Amino acid sequence: MKQFFKFVFASLTAIFLFFIIIFFIFGAMLGSAFQKEVATVKENSALKIEFNQPLDDRTDNNPFKNLSLTSLKPSSQPGLNDITKCLENAAADANIKGVVLNLNYLEGGYASIRELRNALVEFKKSKKYVIAYSEGYSTKAYYLASVADKVYLHPQGAVDFKGLFTQLVFFKGALEKLEIEPEVIRHGKFKSAIEPFILDKMSPENREQTATYVNSIWETLCSEIAESRNISRQQLEDIADSLAAENANDALQLHLVDQLTYQDELDKIIASRNGNESDKINFVSLAQYKEVPASVSDKKIAKDRIAVIYATGEIVSGKGERDQMGSDVIAAAIKKAREDSKVKAIVLRVNSPGGSALASDVIWRETKLAKESKPFIVSMGDVAASGGYYISCLADTIVAQPNTITGSIGVFGLMMNAEKLLTDKLGLTFDTYKTGPYADMGLPTRALTPMERNKIQKGVEDVYDTFISHVAEGRHISKADVDSIGQGRVWSATDAKRIGLVDMFGSLSDAIKIAAKKAGVDNYRIKELPEQKEPLQEFLEDLKGESVSVMLPDYMKESLNTMRYIQHISQKDKIQMRLPFGIITE
Repeated sequence: MKQFFKFVFASLTAIFLFFIIIFFIFGAMLGSAFQKEVATVKENSALKIEFNQPLDDRTDNNPFKNLSLTSLKPSSQPGLNDITKCLENAAADANIKGVVLNLNYLEGGYASIRELRNALVEFKKSKKYVIAYSEGYSTKAYYLASVADKVYLHPQGAVDFKGLFTQLVFFKGALEKLEIEPEVIRHGKFKSAIEPFILDKMSPENREQTATYVNSIWETLCSEIAESRNISRQQLEDIADSLAAENANDALQLHLVDQLTYQDELDKIIASRNGNESDKINFVSLAQYKEVPASVSDKKIAKDRIAVIYATGEIVSGKGERDQMGSDVIAAAIKKAREDSKVKAIVLRVNSPGGSALASDVIWRETKLAKESKPFIVSMGDVAASGGYYISCLADTIVAQPNTITGSIGVFGLMMNAEKLLTDKLGLTFDTYKTGPYADMGLPTRALTPMERNKIQKGVEDVYDTFISHVAEGRHISKADVDSIGQGRVWSATDAKRIGLVDMFGSLSDAIKIAAKKAGVDNYRIKELPEQKEPLQEFLEDLKGESVSVMLPDYMKESLNTMRYIQHISQKDKIQMRLPFGIITE
């Protein structure tokens, strides 16, 4: 008995010490995470822009996002909204001599990168320098770097300029091996989101639309690089098609870069441009500069507000997770802005491939009410397609980048019949009692009957008719014309503008200016919605599993996204409006 109590006491002591250690570690994480990098900008400073995570539309206020467990510090990176604001402030800041782009890593959509690129074009009007450097440029990174006054490359680096590709993942062969039969109902010959489940390659219609929008994005990219670098459009095509920039010297000879430079040599160049007597450079990071107190002139009191509502991610019913667009959350945000007398206009920033048809309609209803009460503008990000276009179509003005992906006006339904897998391969049998012949409709244990398929097909047709009716109403064109450019076809905004789905090219800032002009206000503040949760609440929800952990390594996120996609299309919202799944554009 004595030994027993000794063992219990020792165990309790160990547990107590364990929790004490965890308490101190958690306290250190909290202290580090909540500590902001406030900076006072010294004379002759350079604003350093580098990326350590994908470029988002909006700065995430969660300090636990990308938290390093070794340094106990978050890998903080402002969103596009704050980066463009920092560049605007830096242009007028006498202490900032220029911008240094470190582009060893850059991940984001081409429309977002173009928006950032155009913000740098505006910054250059201040006559301050922009320098780009990388140990190796990806196509996206080089597209951004090409706007710089000087493009520097590590002597052993390269410019990976070889063109764009789009790759779709097809599940048909895997489903056949598992004896799972997809039950597909769709409207729109281009509605290719279901093709991965029924084909082993792109249909001719899908290949046609894919070629159109990828070539359009490539044209925009090459044209703007050619203009910035004073290289002919044809020469860029030749470089890409022959892999001519396979090493640093080739990139230099082809005038893709201006100089091959080691980091220490670059530091001397920057120090010289800043007017520093020594090689020491006063760098200010984006995270630091974002916290620099605004000047007195920036603090003028404005009662009027323009609401900017960030509608980002896959559209789902309810609240959704952090990287999803929950219909309850976005609808409530639009309603809040609509009912706020201080808000004079609303800008909906849409960055979504679509999702649930029902959830899209819940949000659409609030956009209609908003438009009836005050100016309502849509700013499209990298993608605003299918359900993303559904919630955009009523806007007074739709603003997009030429390389935004949009359209995809189509509808589909998808269910899985796993009867053979469950019975023939796993040996499971099912004995069902039901009060009516269709009570178990939609279960994966049997195929749809012709009657059930017809009912779902009618539902899909009804949703499609509603979709094109909403677009016709918002864009002031006939339903027949919408149907002719619909059918699920995906467009780049370059073509979408030509056919009337988009009004003009521009950034979120341009959309805000349009909203202010329509509202007749000159002095205003930006009110961002939905309001972000408190960081500690976000962290606790991650621990409870209410949202996907943001601390997952990148190599796990692609697999997670695949599983989530299959899970979501198998849930109760059988009728979907979404882009093709599995697109990887480099």
